Amino acid sequence: MNFLERELTLTSDDLVEVTLDHPANVQLLDPSNFLAYKQGQPYRYRGGYVTQSPYRLRAPHGGKWHLVVDLGGGPGTVRASGVVVSSTPVS
Repeated sequence: MNFLERELTLTSDDLVEVTLDHPANVQLLDPSNFLAYKQGQPYRYRGGYVTQSPYRLRAPHGGKWHLVVDLGGGPGTVRASGVVVSSTPVS
């Protein structure tokens, strides 16, 4: 299984902005669901198949998260970048 992964620590106010070079699956998983994903078990995630970039998504709550980008087992490669955009005003 080929995928790109980045571990993030997010607050409930953070958005994750993902930029892709072509369509791919973009998934935000908590640690237990990321483990299930890697083991080929059923798992739950935020996100989906993304055809337009940039794509923004928000975690349902703060904590550790894994941003995963893959091609669903299809051939090819994908380039992706992800940045955390805080929606909390800086004082």
